[in-house]
Amino acid sequence: MEGQQTPVSMILTDMGVAHRQFVHAGRVDTLEQAASERDQLPEQVIRSLLFRLSDQRFIMVLVGGSSQVSWKLLRQVLGESRLTTADLAELKAVTGYEIGAVAPFGIPGHIPIYIDQGVLEPEEISIGSGVRGTAIILTSADLRKALPEAQIVNVIGR
Repeated sequence: MEGQQTPVSMILTDMGVAHRQFVHAGRVDTLEQAASERDQLPEQVIRSLLFRLSDQRFIMVLVGGSSQVSWKLLRQVLGESRLTTADLAELKAVTGYEIGAVAPFGIPGHIPIYIDQGVLEPEEISIGSGVRGTAIILTSADLRKALPEAQIVNVIGR
């Protein structure tokens, strides 16, 4: 992937959003490893989580590091009584990406995106690039500008 733009990098470039690609030297097995290799803290590594609502609609929630989504808070934010995490087949079918490469950009169709407020706290963050083993590093402010329709929420329960 060295020298070649990932799907997310191409989208961000077209949007005029400053970013850089980071290619891991080898396999990445943990969030902590990913953060360390990117010279970041774990909370700067943003995970893009896909959830299925009761009526088969999907939403994406961005959270930092190993933060766990509070099901109660997420249900309240969405006004939904039932939701589940998408399975691997749904993740690929809905986003076009494999686990470890998911990003809130380049998803076919429209999926509402929710950003946990903690994502915007670090100045620099990293997100999936659409390609496993490669990340996109950008500022949290630029992520916010690139996702103007995303809702900022508290789904971690601080």
